[in-house]
Amino acid sequence: MSEQKLRVTFIGTGVMGGPMAGHLVKAGHALTVYNRTRAKADAWTRQHGGTAASTPAEAARDADVVLTCVGNDDDLAQVTLGRDGAFKAMRKGALFVDHTTVSARIARQLSVEAEGLGLLCLDAPVSGGEAGAQNGTLSIMCGGTKAAFDAAAPVMDAYAARMVHIGGPGAGQTTKMVNQIAIAGVVQGLSEALRFAQASKLDTDKVFEAVSGGAAASWQMLNRWGTMAKDEFDFGFAVDWMRKDLGLALDEARVNGATLPVASLVDQFYADVQKAGGGRKDTSSLVTRLPK
Repeated sequence: MSEQKLRVTFIGTGVMGGPMAGHLVKAGHALTVYNRTRAKADAWTRQHGGTAASTPAEAARDADVVLTCVGNDDDLAQVTLGRDGAFKAMRKGALFVDHTTVSARIARQLSVEAEGLGLLCLDAPVSGGEAGAQNGTLSIMCGGTKAAFDAAAPVMDAYAARMVHIGGPGAGQTTKMVNQIAIAGVVQGLSEALRFAQASKLDTDKVFEAVSGGAAASWQMLNRWGTMAKDEFDFGFAVDWMRKDLGLALDEARVNGATLPVASLVDQFYADVQKAGGGRKDTSSLVTRLPK
């Protein structure tokens, strides 16, 4: 598929999926889109061209590639395996790629269903947030067969800066859980460090200058220290979505036996932020539950 211009279906034209699908148009592919809210799909086609379909099955018919970026396990099951789901209409040999962050369980289930239908299947959750989707610089963690990854890589290249084939079905989703576990601990540590600096009456800009070039540095520090200090929390990935993702990780840990004390605690802290009305604020708003 490397140099071909393909018939591509994108299901889910929201904050992440919309920009990703737009990059596929720029790459020269013919796009059909579906969104549960038809007005969003129509708005997308007015901006980018292509066609809006009325059902996932209609969108997927005759497609070379079908990609999804929806909300959760139930949404994904509906658009793939439901009465008007995409799997009912996809041709044998077509490629299915899911960019939703969901459970490893449903990723493995879809892989089995796809294999029975003669489809290639890849679970491929993304990291990089809304800015990464808009700029085409997402990191993608992939689970599935090597054949599926090799087929998907040239397509995903339109919106990815990094793609890694981790392993078999579900490996992409469990790697995304690793990503979110790591972020949770880092944001909590950064929140405590900032509040400690403020309680010590330090100039937080100078503290940042002193520590951001050393071992304490992280993406979160480099990008969120200054905005957290100003109580600015409108930077994309919301607390509501982080709680969903941490819930998936904690559920998987009950299956694989991993112990996640910090992730469990930070999940409870994010619940505090939600209760205070901060569910739609970005994840750096974790700092708000700590008094100044």
